[in-house]
Amino acid sequence: MEARAEAKNIRVAAQKARLVVDLVRGKSVDEALVMLQFVNKKATPAIIKVIKSAAANAVHNEGAEQKDLYIKKIYVDEGPTLKRFRAKAKGQGTQILKRTCHITCVVEDR
Repeated sequence: MEARAEAKNIRVAAQKARLVVDLVRGKSVDEALVMLQFVNKKATPAIIKVIKSAAANAVHNEGAEQKDLYIKKIYVDEGPTLKRFRAKAKGQGTQILKRTCHITCVVEDR
């Protein structure tokens, strides 16, 4: 039985969040959470929150055991980009792109 969780519009670039997500794909939920405690990246708290939410969904809705869960799929998609402007030389302005991402996690019991 599968359970999933999503976090949308996280204010981290998808490329940077994928670096963290690639570390935990295929691992057990408990092992992944321990591993993520020591990763010093901005996307880490959001990824921990999504994994915990997916695990809680599996335990509460499906009746699974926490210790038997593993991360079947976890991926990061690009979200909407916030466009901002910053002053530059000679009265010009340039665009600053503040990127966001959507994180999806699917857990399953072994």
